[in-house]
Amino acid sequence: MFPKTQLDQVKKEIKQEVLEGILPFWEGLQDPEYGGFYGYVSHDGKTDVQADKGAILHSRILWTFASAYRLFRRPNYLSVANHTYNYLMERFWDDQFGGLYWQVDHQGNVVERRKHIYNQAFGIYGLSEYARSTGHEASLNHAIQLYKLVERHGYDPHHGGYWETFTRDWEEDYSDAFHEIAATDKSMNTHLHILEAYTNLYRVWPDAALRERLVRLIELLVEKILKPETAQFHLFFDRAWKAQSDDISYGHDIEGSWLLDEAAHVVGDALLIRRLQKITSQMAQQVVREGVDHDGGVFNELHHHYVIDADKVWWVQAEAMVGFYNAYQNTRNSIFLDASLNSWAFIKNHLIDSKHGEWHWKLNRNRQAYANMPKVEPWKCPYHNSRACFELLRRMPTDL
Repeated sequence: MFPKTQLDQVKKEIKQEVLEGILPFWEGLQDPEYGGFYGYVSHDGKTDVQADKGAILHSRILWTFASAYRLFRRPNYLSVANHTYNYLMERFWDDQFGGLYWQVDHQGNVVERRKHIYNQAFGIYGLSEYARSTGHEASLNHAIQLYKLVERHGYDPHHGGYWETFTRDWEEDYSDAFHEIAATDKSMNTHLHILEAYTNLYRVWPDAALRERLVRLIELLVEKILKPETAQFHLFFDRAWKAQSDDISYGHDIEGSWLLDEAAHVVGDALLIRRLQKITSQMAQQVVREGVDHDGGVFNELHHHYVIDADKVWWVQAEAMVGFYNAYQNTRNSIFLDASLNSWAFIKNHLIDSKHGEWHWKLNRNRQAYANMPKVEPWKCPYHNSRACFELLRRMPTDL
């Protein structure tokens, strides 16, 4: 168990990192000529001003700075959120068929029009947070439109859950697979982030049908996606929910544990909250048991035949910090508090790049950064690490 003086110091360090490290880095990446944010920064800080720009990156930046403004009320955070919202709507929104395109070029011309449900979910997440932070009515309306599009086109009425990929005009399309979006009928990852998005939307739009769909998502994640015998997620499925992989993602397990708890609390059902707390504590316990390395970092994945991917990925460490602390709040078991603070120590000592800014994408087991992995690209974003800091600042009391 950590002494109180050390806990107070950790809280100060986390606040300093998000306010002086993460947020200024991303604020400085605004593109003054073409709008939005530059789409690529190399490991050593070199910006490619002609790189394509992704909707997911911009939705996540919108969430980050809207959330930062809600928490700290600094005018510059509102300015960045406004800039991001305007670019997202002007360049990624499809006025004809609705929804968000996948990618534009550096000048803002659409280069990939397909509609991924995962992408729409992050649109809902960012737009609802912007509405939550500012009261922006148009942003809320756009988030609601995305939610209705996901329900109209993405939901499987026969087996439940949501499809993955569509053409611009919302016909199913599995002709190609993008990085980290597998050519599979259904995935854990898409459902986890729909849950996250619907939870945030329900905070600002407490619609009865949305609540029903949010509860349905919670039940689906627990009953179809989670392995009851190990409290770990399956990753990929066919249409009828037959698992297509035995791989384990420790980052998604620990992230999913606290997102499920958050969703139950937002729904406001006491019985559901108690049920979920038991399940999510088991999920966190399983990650502690087999997913944490001796240095406090969390392994990436466990592949079939028990081949460990021992890399330490930035977002996994961020989500571990929150997920373990959430489990400590639920159980008061000090093993989870220790794991959370050890996650922060690993991040502080090894993952933060004090020379070029931001966090390294990933480290090998010897804690060496991969020089070929950029600081910014369509998937490398500020929402995991900024959110982890926001969550710990909110959750950690002055006196534990």
